[in-house]
Amino acid sequence: MTRQHGKAAPRSVAIVGTRGYPSYYGGFETAVRRLAPFLADNNWNVVVYGRPGATRNDDPSTHPSVQTVETRGISSNSLSTLSFGLTSVIHAVRHKPDVTLVMNVANGFWLPLLKLRGIRTVVNVDGIEWHRAKWGRLAKAVFRWGARLTAKHADHLVFDARAIQDFWLREFGRDGTFIPYGGDPVPDLPVESGLSSGKYVLMVARFVPENTVSEFFKASVGLAESGIDVVIVGSSGSDGGPLDDQARELDAAFPTIHWLGHLSDDQRLFSLWQHAGAYFHGHSVGGTNPALVQAMAAGAPVVARDTVYNREVLGDTGIFCEPSANDIARSIRDMLDNPGDASVKAVERSRLHYGWDGVCADYETLLKSDALS
Repeated sequence: MTRQHGKAAPRSVAIVGTRGYPSYYGGFETAVRRLAPFLADNNWNVVVYGRPGATRNDDPSTHPSVQTVETRGISSNSLSTLSFGLTSVIHAVRHKPDVTLVMNVANGFWLPLLKLRGIRTVVNVDGIEWHRAKWGRLAKAVFRWGARLTAKHADHLVFDARAIQDFWLREFGRDGTFIPYGGDPVPDLPVESGLSSGKYVLMVARFVPENTVSEFFKASVGLAESGIDVVIVGSSGSDGGPLDDQARELDAAFPTIHWLGHLSDDQRLFSLWQHAGAYFHGHSVGGTNPALVQAMAAGAPVVARDTVYNREVLGDTGIFCEPSANDIARSIRDMLDNPGDASVKAVERSRLHYGWDGVCADYETLLKSDALS
């Protein structure tokens, strides 16, 4: 093995398919903010591909050894993932890292290019994108086609939930490695100004149909009329949408409903989770959701939509409900009235099963595994 100054030569990894480093857009970006510095500290040369204007270049937590490369693409709902993925892969092909970590099966279209260059590939398949209501027929077809190509060409697959792993084995005959998302332990933080600890309801979600947002909004009216504070964190994105309009109207109509929009301040978000009397998690598709894991780490008492994914993550630490306004409101009231030890159990489950140190170590073990050779 080649050695430099008495040390093993660093391995190289390219991370493709996120908005860049450091970015605060979604789950992939959260994972990269933790994984990229971890690998850099463990003698890896790390390159993270991203999109112009999508990163926080003034972020004081940025690791100086993580290299970021912005490529060009078409910024549209239907073409952004494919176009930015293609230009990132072309750049990676030219520079030939030891291994490429690819996020999102839509980038399965470009795996043959990496394969031809002899670059090993690990693909995090994410959730089952073609089941998401937010995508139209063409986008769903693209994701499913990309999944088939991923199943055919990827050297190894990563699943963030056991249920997703089972689905891929049934649907595509491919197995892989289970590596979930992690959560950060949260120190005692001050409660958000204007709120009382343990007395308010919180929802944190992107405003898309499969996150049960409209149903929660309906439930919020009755809660607010009872004098319960409701805090809504999230939006549809920079262009807004009908759900943003509804959130704005609720905020204006009820003094106890507070719409905060999208928050990129982790400490403020951690505080909101830590002091919530009930956190509603309405995500219905996907696997292990990063927001849910972090909410548990912060000690939020969780009321979750009843899905196989949410049950896998929460175990017996929360309350499950149906996606109707009445059942959401009833379950939230139950949690507010009888929290028991939900907070303590959530923190403990997060510590045991969803710690970032273990998650990052599992990724590194896989990336340097002989199974990829």
